Amino acid sequence: MIFNYIFQNWIEISAVILAILYLVLAVKQNILCWVCGIISSALYFFIMRSAGLYMEAYLQIFYVFMGFYGWSQWKKETINKENFVVHTWSKLHHFFALSMILILSFLSGTLLSTFTDSSLPFLDALVTWGAVVATYMVAKKLLENWLYWLVVDSISILLFISRDLWLTACLFGIYIVIIMFGFRSWRQALKENDAVNHR
Repeated sequence: MIFNYIFQNWIEISAVILAILYLVLAVKQNILCWVCGIISSALYFFIMRSAGLYMEAYLQIFYVFMGFYGWSQWKKETINKENFVVHTWSKLHHFFALSMILILSFLSGTLLSTFTDSSLPFLDALVTWGAVVATYMVAKKLLENWLYWLVVDSISILLFISRDLWLTACLFGIYIVIIMFGFRSWRQALKENDAVNHR
């Protein structure tokens, strides 16, 4: 029984394992997280398309490109560590980011509901645009990325359960736990950097 499940769902299982590795390595600020993320996203493209979550599917292509972008950004850290450390956004930055997410989600959700057979188009769009912004924030090492991911991943769990992607829904449940550790770890790194700068 278990072997049949593994055989039939090996793509999703592989994507889940690599996605967990991505997040664990991201918490540790290990540049190899981007390699795991790129491969996991490539696999998830096929999974999401077959589930009828089109925005989620094409989000994976964005993740692949952001994986290379994130790698290049974090690579700078090995050259000049002081120039690329954990930092934060102002309230104005967050206002613009959240406004953009909501506006793009409404427009995309409307288009999806009108022109496709997309499942839950508005939730699909909200998760997608939220993830786009959060991924950019990870690449830039912004502390608040973890809070954005907390909201995005919580909604994603409902989305995936509705499409019977139970393994992926469990993955996002694990994500939420890791997010707590990620936020605490990066916040500590920010405090340590601030302490060094104020000596």
